Amino acid sequence: MRGYAILGPGGVGGLVAAALARSGAAVTVVAREETVAALERDGLRVRSVGLGDFEARPRAVARLDEPVDVLIVATKATALAPALERVEAEPGLVVPLLNGIDHLTLLRERFGDRAVAASIRVESSRTATVQIEHTSPFLRVELAGDRERLEPVAADLRAAGIPADVHDDETAVLWSKLTRLVPLATVTSAAGLPLGGVRADPRWNAALQGVVRETVAVAQAEGAPTDADATLREIADVHDDFRSSMQRDLEARRAPELDAIAGAVLRAGERHGIACPTLAEMTAIIQGKAV
Repeated sequence: MRGYAILGPGGVGGLVAAALARSGAAVTVVAREETVAALERDGLRVRSVGLGDFEARPRAVARLDEPVDVLIVATKATALAPALERVEAEPGLVVPLLNGIDHLTLLRERFGDRAVAASIRVESSRTATVQIEHTSPFLRVELAGDRERLEPVAADLRAAGIPADVHDDETAVLWSKLTRLVPLATVTSAAGLPLGGVRADPRWNAALQGVVRETVAVAQAEGAPTDADATLREIADVHDDFRSSMQRDLEARRAPELDAIAGAVLRAGERHGIACPTLAEMTAIIQGKAV
């Protein structure tokens, strides 16, 4: 197995770090000093409906100053720039598991073509410094790019219990997640309701469908092979208790990833002359709550 560094041990990074460490991979978590101290003392504890309950003790450092085969970037989009200051070494490959699409430009400015397109679909959160809660059985990583470089990473993830696939089209990988994430995140956050509550309310359910159709229209203009009806069917399979990470951030008075998620679609819509009135309305409501 390759050696991995995980930048950002939150709900996503913590789950991936713990799973890889449990599978036998050499894993280094890169985090703030107080988090490093907690990880060194207590390790990572995972409660997962898909991977089971387990503990892992990956190495933890405040700065990555040694070469590593793969750097997995799993910070919040809002924290990406300062988090990258903790990376001094040059990784062989950079795999970002962030929400949105604009982060790839920043990473490629820093790492060149070593930064690849990737996405993760997961419902996971960090409920305490070293506690990860993975509350839905759905979990998948998609990578896009050169298969010779990426298949070994996908194989390591699969060995760790994380389904992973490699695709040729990075636009498709990035937008296939965004077309699902944007409506789920923005409408649950604007409504202040779990998904079941959104579905039960005619106003919010109409907003959910509207945001799906607007986001898919933008994705298609960007060249992604997406379909609104297929996206709505996928969202229909999500459980009623679903609450988005954006919603949890708002409730905890943390800065939401609104610009990375909704902003990416609105900006792309402007480039293509595609109006997104429902998404703009949801964005305005969330901005009001975030003040």
